[in-house]
Amino acid sequence: MRIARSVAVVALVVCASQLPAADKRPMTLDDFFAVKRVAAPQISPDGKHVAYQVTTVDLAKNKSATALWVAATDGKGEPKQLTPKDVPGREPRWSPDGKWILFESRGGLYVTDLAGKEPLLVAQISTGASHGIWSADGKSIAFVSSVYPEFSEKPFAESDKLNKEKDDEIAKSPVKVKTFTKLFYRHWVEYTGDKRQHLFVVEANLDPARKALPEPRDVTPGDRDAFPTSSTFDSGDNFTFTPDGAHLVFTAPPAESEAWSTNYDLCRVSVTNTSTKWETLTTDNKAADSGPKFSPDGKKLAWRAQTRAGYEADKWDIVATDVKPDGALNGKPQNLTAKRDVSADELTWKDNDTIYFPGDDTGRKPIFKVTLTDTEVSWWAGGDPSVGQGSRSAISFGQNGSFAYLYSRLDFPPEIVTEYVDPTGPVVVANVSKANAKLIDELDLPRPEVVGHPKNAGVTVDGKVEMQMWVQYPPGFDAKKKWPVVYLVHGGPQSAWRDAWSYRWNPQLWAAQGYVVVMPNPRGSVGFGQKFTDEITGDWGGKCYRDLIAGLDFVEKLPYVDKDRIAAAGGSFGGYMMNWFAVNDVAPRFKCLVTHCSVWNFESMWGTTDELWFDEWEHGGLPWEKPQKYAEFSPHKKAGNLGKYKTPMLIIHNDLDFRCPIGQGHELFTALQRQGVPSRFVNFPDEGHWVLKPQNSAHWHKEIFAWLKKYAPPGAQ
Repeated sequence: MRIARSVAVVALVVCASQLPAADKRPMTLDDFFAVKRVAAPQISPDGKHVAYQVTTVDLAKNKSATALWVAATDGKGEPKQLTPKDVPGREPRWSPDGKWILFESRGGLYVTDLAGKEPLLVAQISTGASHGIWSADGKSIAFVSSVYPEFSEKPFAESDKLNKEKDDEIAKSPVKVKTFTKLFYRHWVEYTGDKRQHLFVVEANLDPARKALPEPRDVTPGDRDAFPTSSTFDSGDNFTFTPDGAHLVFTAPPAESEAWSTNYDLCRVSVTNTSTKWETLTTDNKAADSGPKFSPDGKKLAWRAQTRAGYEADKWDIVATDVKPDGALNGKPQNLTAKRDVSADELTWKDNDTIYFPGDDTGRKPIFKVTLTDTEVSWWAGGDPSVGQGSRSAISFGQNGSFAYLYSRLDFPPEIVTEYVDPTGPVVVANVSKANAKLIDELDLPRPEVVGHPKNAGVTVDGKVEMQMWVQYPPGFDAKKKWPVVYLVHGGPQSAWRDAWSYRWNPQLWAAQGYVVVMPNPRGSVGFGQKFTDEITGDWGGKCYRDLIAGLDFVEKLPYVDKDRIAAAGGSFGGYMMNWFAVNDVAPRFKCLVTHCSVWNFESMWGTTDELWFDEWEHGGLPWEKPQKYAEFSPHKKAGNLGKYKTPMLIIHNDLDFRCPIGQGHELFTALQRQGVPSRFVNFPDEGHWVLKPQNSAHWHKEIFAWLKKYAPPGAQ
């Protein structure tokens, strides 16, 4: 990255603990919720400060609070909270001159400064404003709000009044009927109903003495979303002002067939003219395009693009092309990352020739870089000695070359790490947020080991395929004793167990109960090449299943493993695999299973899930076109085997899960109970695919740990 420069490491995440190992303690459930959740780093234009958000969970009050913080990128001094105690702050964005920080709070957009000046309201709308960004000249702000499209062509004051009246009428009405005329009508955990996500632009009037707030303008009116409705196609920054500030370029969901098409496009719309007609910039690509970003000089536009229509887990490449000042494309897009088999999660321009991006790589998420001049993709090395470990995301650059990112490991919760460039001194790499330093120093969080890629002997499947597994040991682990195992299968299925902290399925917390936790990355996992990921398509109970069985064989042979105390657990696809385990001859090898928000019946799943493209890709078509594919690996077709093997199952399924709808859990529980299989159904009526409310999450953990304790008692023997 830089040659002949010295590097100083200040308070870095790999620094040794201040407490001796003997004084540390295993993590408790209270500790798990005490971890402060750091996110959304944004470096200042001059590269000297980084703003970010910190969420604190209050388990007793069953709520969380998010505040805005700032720290010096050179690692000196202590971080500072910018928002007042009772004022939430999320999604910080620096003004181009570096004087102001824009953030979302209480449904509006505010600004503050480095001194923590009383927040100044700059944009407000009855339907809520979020994802605020600045124009390059700092004169305008754009944001997202979900509105009723039938009012969107009217002047703002009238439109906003009508939106509020309709929302109020719905809230007050004793009739809670919902009527739908198209898909999506619900997504993830909420009913989208008749609203559409539109982009608004407002003048950035920062004069506290102004008499009234400027009125925002809906620049994407009509019955279409102008912001990703699916998180799959969310690139962090989904819209941007053009260099001249006269247009927005944004990621738009499909105009038609939104529930079964992945044809997200980059579109452009004027923010100054009366015309609000969209121009589609990526008509030639029938797969997804996402996350537009202009180069610092405004002469190029880069974004992420897939090539296979309908396949959400296709490789994301970074493409770029010349543009005019108004954002119009001025050339044919060039694929910058075709030479390396890595999928880009997001992208950030370092300078006019270099782009950085995080991407999965053998169970880790390093930072990669690519230049427009040679399109060679390589790991960023920099001055961070922990570069071979952990996961990085949310990269942002200052004009002096300093940059910040979010960093975590399986044994280290996310913190903000910076690389500060000082022309007069060494490059400084530092953990600048230090939000959890004291707590983590008190906890015994053993570093997990990895079996397989990239250095150790792996689990060989089908005579040739090597599978990676993470092995998390419990505190006080003694290899001379026998330990129980929890075998965790990840969701997705196109995901992975990464060297990264989790606020939901946290292996450290599970291990602290007295278990060795094993986390395999079978075929279908990301970070091992696109072919490896693709091999689960249409084959959920095939190669991936054989990989997992081979991993189980490996685990059972470990000298410290008690074969009579092995349990398995998983959510979403991982939950599907628990169900597949339960109806196949591997079932007796597990003392119990935990299945969370799972898939049990592919045939009923298709008509009740939200994102149809997923099921249709995985099965090669519609249920009446490919009935044999929907039946082939559907656990419900082998429901009679539940009674044959009688492996105890804990089912967790939630009413607001629209991805794997509640009926999947109902059907499974009925089949288990009807055949006398020990089973327990835990239902959270106010949760969706995840369990997010603090006390619900605490109860979720207690249910699982009690189930494991009953059938596979923890601790060494």
